[in-house]
This record gives sequence, structure tokens and C-alpha cells, in this order.
Amino acid sequence: MKIPKAFLICFFLLAFVNYSTAQETLATSENLIVTPLFSKEEPLAIKLKYSNRQVRRETNDSTYLESVLEYEDENGEWKSLDIKLRARGNYRRTNCYFPPLKLKIKKKVRKETLFEGNKELKLVLPCQLSKHSHDYVLKEYLAYKLYEVVTPFHFKTRAVSLELTEIKGKKEKTHQLMGFLIEDIDKVADRHGARKLKRSVHPLQQDNVCSVQNDFFQYMIGNTDFSVAYQHNEKLIFVTDRKAIPIPYDFDMSGLVNANYAVVSQVQNEVLSITKVTERLFRGFKRGESVFEFIRQDFLGKKAQMMQIVDDLEPQFQDPRQFELARDFIEEFFVVLKSEKRFQREILAVARVK
Repeated sequence: MKIPKAFLICFFLLAFVNYSTAQETLATSENLIVTPLFSKEEPLAIKLKYSNRQVRRETNDSTYLESVLEYEDENGEWKSLDIKLRARGNYRRTNCYFPPLKLKIKKKVRKETLFEGNKELKLVLPCQLSKHSHDYVLKEYLAYKLYEVVTPFHFKTRAVSLELTEIKGKKEKTHQLMGFLIEDIDKVADRHGARKLKRSVHPLQQDNVCSVQNDFFQYMIGNTDFSVAYQHNEKLIFVTDRKAIPIPYDFDMSGLVNANYAVVSQVQNEVLSITKVTERLFRGFKRGESVFEFIRQDFLGKKAQMMQIVDDLEPQFQDPRQFELARDFIEEFFVVLKSEKRFQREILAVARVK
């Protein structure tokens, strides 16, 4: 039975009012319990010293190295914390000069410091010592900031200016790097009175609105290196009365970043129809057309806010061309959304059924 267009419009407007109210309430409560580390936007100056080779070869999910993290507080004074760190990320650990890190800080160490409330953190670093490594990290950081606009269910991040002293045998080498910290999934769950899910949940059994928001976002940044079903670069939390909610992370293989090492991912050995990460491919599942239309209008309504986030980061790019490519890539997404034909052809028609 064909649903009258007038009914869909009324349904959409009612859903928009109810959902907008819920999002606003969640966002307000979220702002009250963000830890001090993530309560400010300006980059945090930090220092680390370790053997990059030792981190890659001698750490795993349960084995950490002892180290010290130094940071500059708001008064310009340098403070230090004893921490543990290890390499993380399967691809980057094997293929990158600097693997991303997982940091652990004991409660008594972080107490009454900027890092209070953060037992575990991720630190994203440039993959390689290359011409555009700074801008690649900046564009991945941009992806996280854009997702903050999409939904209150997101990871908080903080850009860092890192002075990394690399121990190389009896010698040392200092690197000035751009990176960013990511809060732990437990903090996201706590913020929303939710619990973390470790088991698999099929996307069609997850919250409709949050799932489609995630799908549109992944399409926007040109990312296929994820699987909500298998929790590959996705975490799940359970919020009462809302089912499972996906929380995406790790966007370095996206078309937005377009790193020189990026390849089209084959999650669970699935071969995709695209050959370059800058080719968009919608990977979301089919749902009611009214849900897709609601999310479409929601993204279009947030375009100005998102483009402002992009423009605000322009001064931090080292290569103006990298900024232009990133901005044009996001703009092209909104061109698809505005076009009825392209929206039907490139999103609705290709939504997955299995």
C-alpha cells in the first residue's frame, strides 16, 4: 500500500519535534559531566618519551610499558604523570612508523589533575613521517568533531601538540607532532546512563535513528572501514528504551582523510564495488523511507554548523590544498542530499538488505 505523501510529511514533522527535544535534553545533560580534559577545545601541549620500536614489538592488549606524560596546564606550568602505554590498531601497528597508543593512568596519579576521570585514553598519531602526515591527522580529528554535531552519542576528543622524544638505542630523536586524545567508551556510556555492549547486535536490531545517523555520517566522510554488526571500528552502548546505539571511531581510511596509505577496506573479506577511498558507497541497511528522509533533513539543517567547523580548522592546515580537498569532499555530500535523484540513486537504492 502506498503511503500518502501528506501523511509522511506530518509523520516527519512530528518525529522531528519529538526527536529534537530528546537530543537537546541529552546534549544538555552531556555538557554537565564532561571530564576537565575534554571540556576545552584548544590543543593541549604534551610530551612523551619512549622507544617507538619497543612499543610496536613488545606491547599487546595486556602488556604495557611504563612511561611519563608531561602536559602544560592552563597557567603555563608543566606537570607530569606516571602512565602506562601500548600500541593499538591492527593495520597501523603493522604498517605505520608511529602506531596509535592506548594510555592507562592510575586513579591516585590522575586525581586532582587535568586527567582526573580518565583511566584509559587513546592517542592518535601520524602514521608516517611524510609531507601531509599533520594534515591527515587533522582531517581525522575533523571527522570526530563533525560527528559531535550529528548526535550526542559520540566520543569526546582533544587535539594535542606533542613533543615526542623517540629513544633509538643510545640515541634520541625529537619529533613535533599533531595528534589527538579520545576518551574511553566507558565514559561515553556513563555520560548517557548507558552500559557498554560486547556482544554482536545486528544493525536492524539497533536504534533506527542513531543507526541511520551513523550510516549517513560514514557515507559523508567516505568511510567503509567499519562494521556495526561485528563492532569493527564501532562500539555499542545500550540506553534504556532506545536499543543498541553505535559509536564510530578510527576514520583514517576514509575518503575525507584520503591518506597516502589508505585502501578500500574489505571487512569480513567482503569485496566492495569501489576502488578508491574517495569513492563514496552507502553501507547502511534498508529502513522505512520516513526515517531516511528525517535524517536527510537533519543533516541538511546542520550543514552550516558543520561547514563552520571545517572552516574553523583551516588555519591549522599546513597545506592549503589539503584543506580545500577536505572542504570540497564534505560539500559534495550535501550536493547528493539536496538532489532528489542522487539521493534516491546513491543512498536509498543501494541500502543493504543483508
